[in-house]
Amino acid sequence: MKVTKIHADETLEWIEVPDPVCADGEALIEIHAAAVNRADLLQRAGKYPPPPGWPEWPGLEVAGKILEAPADSGWKPGDCVCALLGGGGYAEKVAVPVELLMPVPAGLSFAEAAALPEVFATAWLNLVGEAHTQSGETVFVHAGASGVGTAAIQIAKHLGARTVASVGSADKVTLMQDLGVDRVIHHQQEDVGAVFDECAEAGHPVNVALDCVGGAGLGEHIAKLAISGRWVLIATLGGPTTELNLRAVLTRKLRLIGSTLRSRSLAEKKQILSDLVTELWPKFESGEIRPVIHRVLPIQEADEAHRILQSRENLGKVVLTIRDGAESPVST
Repeated sequence: MKVTKIHADETLEWIEVPDPVCADGEALIEIHAAAVNRADLLQRAGKYPPPPGWPEWPGLEVAGKILEAPADSGWKPGDCVCALLGGGGYAEKVAVPVELLMPVPAGLSFAEAAALPEVFATAWLNLVGEAHTQSGETVFVHAGASGVGTAAIQIAKHLGARTVASVGSADKVTLMQDLGVDRVIHHQQEDVGAVFDECAEAGHPVNVALDCVGGAGLGEHIAKLAISGRWVLIATLGGPTTELNLRAVLTRKLRLIGSTLRSRSLAEKKQILSDLVTELWPKFESGEIRPVIHRVLPIQEADEAHRILQSRENLGKVVLTIRDGAESPVST
């Protein structure tokens, strides 16, 4: 099979390697599409190696057809699935623990299904599992036009929350409006903290923040959360340090939660994915929730896909296709 290898000089090459061999409890997937994540850029730069046991090439989420599956797994050859990976998605095939498989929602293409596992699992884990978001609360999503951002906004609305999101361009403001965000912040033109104050004055202070930016803004804005507010940090794109007003944390009963999906146990991931299928798959099939896809490119153009994410041009997900027909609705 072919895979996208990262060379020492950070160049990418679509090259031939041996086919994967399934271990006990694994299924073999013929990959039709793989989605791109910012973690792939970090791995390419040598800063985010795959966990032990996973392939060395990048790719955290895929969709395709099962070629082999354990007899007692409930899966069979030909089943259309999407999967959460620890790595190895930029390839023609991958071996995956069956706990990390989900069916492709009816009516979606492989390209759309590949855009689901990583970002919707991340958003669900943190809004539901970590922050325990409740109906009627206000959720702030930093970088709302990112893959995780567009997933989090839709999940927050599904939970009955009011949504606030920050973006950095006019086209991203339009996307937020299309997704029904209640208050959009163009952070090039207005201050995030001032909008937090505005929300509080209007009677709906921010209860939950999902933050992939961190940096100085975290310390500045966390003190403006509602009483018992929860700030969930999932990345530090804006820098790894900040200054906190501990008195505000103490008196307002605030919680700062650090969270990553990739380091979770197999059992935890299985539960998250099971919850997604139960709670959100019917919403995908009805069209109430949708993957937001910025661009679909062939796997041979992975360089361009990475450039789009690096320059923060994307509105939603960038997806790589491995086989023809990945953009057509899946037929089972």
